[in-house]
Amino acid sequence: MSDRLTRLRAKMEDQGIDGLLVTNPENRRYLSGFVGTAGFLLITHNKAVLATDFRYVEQAGKQAPEFSITRITSPYSWLPEILGELGSKSIGFESSDLTVSSHKSFLDGLSEANLDKNLSFLPTVGMVEPLRAVKDPNEIELISRAMAIADTAFLEVSSSIEIGETEQSVAWRLERCMRENGAEALAFETIVAAGPNAALPHHRADDTPISQGVPIVIDFGARYQGYNSDMTRTICLGEPDETFRIVYDTVLGAQLTASATIQEGMSSGEADEIARDIIVKAGFGDKFGHSLGHGIGLAVHEEPRVGPRSEMVISDQVVFTIEPGIYIPGWGGVRIEDTVVMEKGKVRSITQSHKRDNPK
Repeated sequence: MSDRLTRLRAKMEDQGIDGLLVTNPENRRYLSGFVGTAGFLLITHNKAVLATDFRYVEQAGKQAPEFSITRITSPYSWLPEILGELGSKSIGFESSDLTVSSHKSFLDGLSEANLDKNLSFLPTVGMVEPLRAVKDPNEIELISRAMAIADTAFLEVSSSIEIGETEQSVAWRLERCMRENGAEALAFETIVAAGPNAALPHHRADDTPISQGVPIVIDFGARYQGYNSDMTRTICLGEPDETFRIVYDTVLGAQLTASATIQEGMSSGEADEIARDIIVKAGFGDKFGHSLGHGIGLAVHEEPRVGPRSEMVISDQVVFTIEPGIYIPGWGGVRIEDTVVMEKGKVRSITQSHKRDNPK
């Protein structure tokens, strides 16, 4: 974790702040190694404090050896005391995570301790998230393990889906298979969307029976030791109609072309444009309404945001998804998604489940 703290402190120096209050759970885990569900980090240029309650003090001591552990009885009362001891003049907070009410409570605590006049409590954006975007080899291995669990589940379940089986049944079988193969949790709620439901990118699986010849979008992932995987496949039971063939081939072409063309140093917006241009030229531009992809790691959706006008550069060891889709109301949709890693300048797919063999 020391390298992560060193990189964060360099950013703090650039921002001109003495310390950073970390409240985001994924950022807390990334910087400290602490996996408990409650706690705060206060990181200055020469000190790292993890504040948590009675339930996690012993655990925090074992998981975050580079941090000084402070036991707290209130989420807000501990900060003024520590800041008073450190003599910090400017502390940043994660403005995209800290709620208005929590921000007020922290300010009230500083005021009661007579620190409000000598200390600036400043909003920050993107202090930790860009650091998380570039994965180290261990992180890539954990994401790969999570992906292998999902790949195994898809291979087992997709080959045994029957006409008349409900979306919920398929989702449950995928979830059970992932758990049985080592997943600590689902990465997110499993999406199984059949027929017209497949036109809804984030449809919740329900009791809709699966029919012959319709698109079935299956989007799911596993979590392994805190790291997530994410994949989507679209299959069809029986003979697909002509619309399916055209839409599927278009999405597959966009997905494969993006995977083969995206390179290190390219902006996320440029990456999105590669796939989007193919879909637009096929006449489905208005049916592709989401970004091409997103970073993935401790969170399912994290930096980089691979979408139109995104300027974030895709660098080596960035893990992200490539997931173009076409959605036609009343008919259904097709989405194909791989989790990939930028490696030696080119994309390598972590997802291994077949695509060309679809439709089933």
